[in-house]
Amino acid sequence: MIINQLSEYLIHLRYGDIPKEAIEKAKLCFIDYLAVYLRGLETENAQIAIKTIYELYGNDFNSLNKGFINGIASHGLDLDDGHRFAQLHPGSVVFSTILALATDKNLDLDITVEEFFEAVIAGYEVAIALGMLVNPDHRNQGFHSTGTVGAFASGVVASKLLKLDLEKTEHCLGLCATQSSGLLEADHAGTMGKSLHVGNAVYNGILSAFLAKNGFTGGESLIDGNEGFIKAMASDLYDRHCDEKGNFYDGKLVEFIDMNLNRFHICNVYLKKYPFCRHIHSAIDSTLALKEELNNLELYDIDSIDIETYKIASEHDNFNPKNLQDLKQSLPYAVAISLVCDDLSLDSIDELIDKGLFDEESDDEIKKIKDIAKVMKIDNNDELNQLTPEKRPSKVIIKYKGKTLENTTYYPLGEVENPLSDEGILEKFRLLNPKFNMNKLQIIKHMEDYPINEVFNELGL
Repeated sequence: MIINQLSEYLIHLRYGDIPKEAIEKAKLCFIDYLAVYLRGLETENAQIAIKTIYELYGNDFNSLNKGFINGIASHGLDLDDGHRFAQLHPGSVVFSTILALATDKNLDLDITVEEFFEAVIAGYEVAIALGMLVNPDHRNQGFHSTGTVGAFASGVVASKLLKLDLEKTEHCLGLCATQSSGLLEADHAGTMGKSLHVGNAVYNGILSAFLAKNGFTGGESLIDGNEGFIKAMASDLYDRHCDEKGNFYDGKLVEFIDMNLNRFHICNVYLKKYPFCRHIHSAIDSTLALKEELNNLELYDIDSIDIETYKIASEHDNFNPKNLQDLKQSLPYAVAISLVCDDLSLDSIDELIDKGLFDEESDDEIKKIKDIAKVMKIDNNDELNQLTPEKRPSKVIIKYKGKTLENTTYYPLGEVENPLSDEGILEKFRLLNPKFNMNKLQIIKHMEDYPINEVFNELGL
């Protein structure tokens, strides 16, 4: 069964098994996570969650509560890392879980740097392998993989840090399976529920590990059993693996997991530059490329903008966002803002909102953004759709004054085929956290030379 496979893998994974490339990418992902998490603590989502925890628990910020807040803060900006084939954001779950447990002085887990990296790699590996297994069926059925599969990732990390044996690890992952949740409608309805999914995933993963540690049973059939995770939450996938009599056979699924563990998928995660849903980024990149051929005056002469893209991206067609959550999912506004504004930083977008981006009455800059969005058309292009998920392509066609400009992006900035440089990640950190002493990040580059507590203390965690 799949839970047994995953458990066998993670309890036997050792630091010496991890290639240097994966360790270095884990360090970069950790820096990227901290950039987003620290700024994310200031978001309305996180502040409401913190207030709620205080109301319910007072000052008792134990590992569960810390993990819950960490998850919400690290996913609230839509700037956390992701994997295009697994269709989820592993870093926000993995690092949130580690920080919650490793910085809880009441637990005194005495984690080494080697164990830190083992937990990181195991969390990414299991999350991505499971995400690749169940998607796109899981997503097509309406589930947000970062919340659902994220519960497993958190449980993996917690199990690894608690040094659970095989049986207890299996029970932990079984408990994660029965607690996994997260509906895509929360993402696309312009709510804070999207970040709540990650907070819940971290909370449930930690809770599952401690329950299993103390003898609570979960079982190894909860992923691929007859009434398990796949049957309930990726039913098309389940049906494809049934025989003529309706009997489920998971042999090929087990084989798939075997083929996708110990592949060090962390090396292939993308890192985001723009605070919008990832499916929007290729259109942003094409727009920015075309913008270099336009001057500011010509922006007022645009007759039409056609965006041809793949199906999932084309569904982000909100032409009238009402709040920040809406905006992050709006392809028309992301493209319009890319054309009108000097940058797409979080601060720049906050300024637009302060100027009245969601109001009927607004200044000239806001009016121009709205006018450009009105001449936009979004099409689900069959040819581009066939290229997914291997690529995430978008073609942008701008017509103005009898001229036509066209650009196609196949791999948005941040994918391994079009990487965001180390310097770009540091610049992202700097822009998000201008008061942070950037010199402190140097310790992450040399983590192997320090006790993990010293690393966390230097970073102020």
